[in-house]
Amino acid sequence: MTTRSEAEHGRPDRSPHALMGERRRLINLAYRLLGSLAEAEDAVQETYARWYAMSPQARDAVRSPAAWLTTVAGRVCLNVLSSARVRRERYVGEWIPEPIPQHGAWIGGRPGGVSADPADRVTLDESVNMAFLVILESMTPAERVTFILHDIFCHPFTEIAHIIGRTPAACRQLATSARRRIHTAQTPTTPATHNKAALIRDFKHAWEAKDINALINLLDPNATATADGGGVVGAVLRPIEGAAEIARSLLRLDGRLRALTLLERTVNGQPGLVAELDGVTVSVYAFEFAGDRIRRIWAVRNPGKLRAWKA
Repeated sequence: MTTRSEAEHGRPDRSPHALMGERRRLINLAYRLLGSLAEAEDAVQETYARWYAMSPQARDAVRSPAAWLTTVAGRVCLNVLSSARVRRERYVGEWIPEPIPQHGAWIGGRPGGVSADPADRVTLDESVNMAFLVILESMTPAERVTFILHDIFCHPFTEIAHIIGRTPAACRQLATSARRRIHTAQTPTTPATHNKAALIRDFKHAWEAKDINALINLLDPNATATADGGGVVGAVLRPIEGAAEIARSLLRLDGRLRALTLLERTVNGQPGLVAELDGVTVSVYAFEFAGDRIRRIWAVRNPGKLRAWKA
């Protein structure tokens, strides 16, 4: 892989500016691989640390710094994914990928109120919507790395084989398996008369009005709601299934809802809701749709996953 700058000058650009110019692409790659902006930032930081830990002679011997950074970032993320399975088995309740806001609302950055660097922003497309990220969680680490690198970032299997330590033929099989998982898990497309934003607006109004019948009618009969409090804040530990049960659980939150402000926001590129308490985001709601109804709700309440939503 060769960058435009390398192609124009006939040699790799190793300047700090050129190297840091790869940061946004690496953050985008790492977030899709890990489902966590915090872990993505750490993985990219580790990647750059390894580059600068090399001797000047070793760095000069690297044919394409951009390709080197991608390879190392992929390997770092593969290691994180392998260890994450053990850590998430000990996680309190359900683990949901970290939600991200639209760019205009991106305030977060690192703890301490530091504004987010534009290079750390994740490009919002179908590969980061919450439903897609949840499907990625069902894949093995090797499947996920292979699929993201090949199908989303268009890297050839020969490069991916070098990253994950498999043959190109094995990588093709991993990508095929990953696509099969996606095809099996995705909701069949059905015509919708509501647009998604209008559906979320109706859902918000029904919730605020405590209209249980309206809520049930907006939910798919087999809808599922999942919450992630991480053991830090209160959250239902198991998914709630069925439209009626979800509607009842939402109304049981009425006591808390009186002190909260519900806002319509873009969550991972899709219409969603944010709950604020005294101007501070305390919950982010992402949705999956099936025709004119809501099929899945993901409520992220773990404060460690809401850094990018600081108001």
